[in-house]
Amino acid sequence: MNDLSDLAFFTRLMQCGSLTATAQELGITPPAVSRRLSALEKRLGVRLLNRTTRTLALTHEGEHYLSQGQRILDDLAELERELTGSQSEPQGLLRVNATLGFGRRHVAPAVSAFVRTYPKTEVQLQLSDRMPALTGGAFDVSIRFGEPPEARLVARKIVANRRVLCAAPSYLDALAPVTAPRELSRNACIVVRENQEAYGIWQLHAGSRQETVKVGGALATNDGETAVNWCLEGHGILLRSLWDVAPYLQSGRLRQVLPEWQGAPADIWALFPPRLNLSAKVRAFVDFLTCYFANGTGGQG
Repeated sequence: MNDLSDLAFFTRLMQCGSLTATAQELGITPPAVSRRLSALEKRLGVRLLNRTTRTLALTHEGEHYLSQGQRILDDLAELERELTGSQSEPQGLLRVNATLGFGRRHVAPAVSAFVRTYPKTEVQLQLSDRMPALTGGAFDVSIRFGEPPEARLVARKIVANRRVLCAAPSYLDALAPVTAPRELSRNACIVVRENQEAYGIWQLHAGSRQETVKVGGALATNDGETAVNWCLEGHGILLRSLWDVAPYLQSGRLRQVLPEWQGAPADIWALFPPRLNLSAKVRAFVDFLTCYFANGTGGQG
């Protein structure tokens, strides 16, 4: 119990931002706060804060203790709410990670709608191309494309998705029709390099048939939105998630190429660390995303 008390004390100290403010909050004197902090650091055998008369700066160990401690306190609070029957409304901090492009265009608006629906929740959204290590406790849930990358993670499919070949009418009308995957190597293709995928290698399948094609062109990028804009401007053929290009296919600004063929799996998943009881806020967020995208709110229609 002393350990939990110390966690709560240290979390409150960082929320208040100073020894004086913490003392006022707890109804004790600043020297008493300082002594308790020193006793905590002595018990742990590490320095948690670099402090002056005016500032408190977390050390590396302090950041780790704070992040892990906050998660433990949140889990305990949710357990108590569940046991007392006050679990009906999710609340507390939810840390979400998503890919850059999809996160910016689709997850961020979903987060906005989520916090309006559940006003007692707080969401920290970090966008990154690389999959974070969820087992380290830095995030509660990560939204990713493709197949679940780790057996140690729990995965729930949010929405089905696929990668399609497409190009602008201005590009396609100037050339002979593309009738087979091997002909892509003779066309200008816009290459997107993401994560550790092989550069310029497109894995395509149509039912049981599979083709691997080496493609290239004048333009390549690591940003999907830039690649879509180049495709709209008629620079070549692009292999991209349907979620990125569906509005342009519907409007006619892009046309599908080899529509029976598609790229590697691109379903959208929610990934989270395995726990005996999935927290209410994570469960509510994943359920919310599933309904949000199923209803077409996420932008694909």
